[in-house]
Amino acid sequence: MNRSTTSRARHSSVSLMRMGIFTALIAVGAFIRIPVPVCPFTLQLLFTTLAGILLGSRRGGGAVLVYLALGLAGVPVFTEGGGIAYIFQPTFGYLIGFAGGAWLTGRIVEMAPSGSLARYVVACFAGLAVVYGCGMVYVYVINNFYLGTPLGLWPLILYCFLMAVPGDIVLCLLAAVLGRKIRRAVML
Repeated sequence: MNRSTTSRARHSSVSLMRMGIFTALIAVGAFIRIPVPVCPFTLQLLFTTLAGILLGSRRGGGAVLVYLALGLAGVPVFTEGGGIAYIFQPTFGYLIGFAGGAWLTGRIVEMAPSGSLARYVVACFAGLAVVYGCGMVYVYVINNFYLGTPLGLWPLILYCFLMAVPGDIVLCLLAAVLGRKIRRAVML
């Protein structure tokens, strides 16, 4: 084995290890929660956003997809368990949004990894918009067309946005500051 092949294998192993760590952190974040009606507030957003910042778009989004695959396979890593039937939970759209949000956050950071804190904040808020977009649409569709528990636009905005977004804004700011400092410290 030549030096180049060994270096690529080591880099690949390190990437897989980092993805595994973030998959585990996202799972742990699901159980650190503050109960809010309809959409529980957890630390998953912090870890999915940091995955995008620190692992990049492909690996950060990939870590979230591994987390989703584990949960759908039946490993109880979601806030209320796991299994394929979880796709019928109203909040499953937020989980889908985490993958897209991590990817977008990572993509924006990749364009200028040594960018300003403002760029990192914008990246985090862009990812947050994806999470909320997917999550709120999913809650609305599942409640109105599958569960038969109609949910109007105002309650959707109140419970799934206004009540949850202040905490998520804080998590985005925290992720931007931490992610930028960590990237600079380890030169990712």
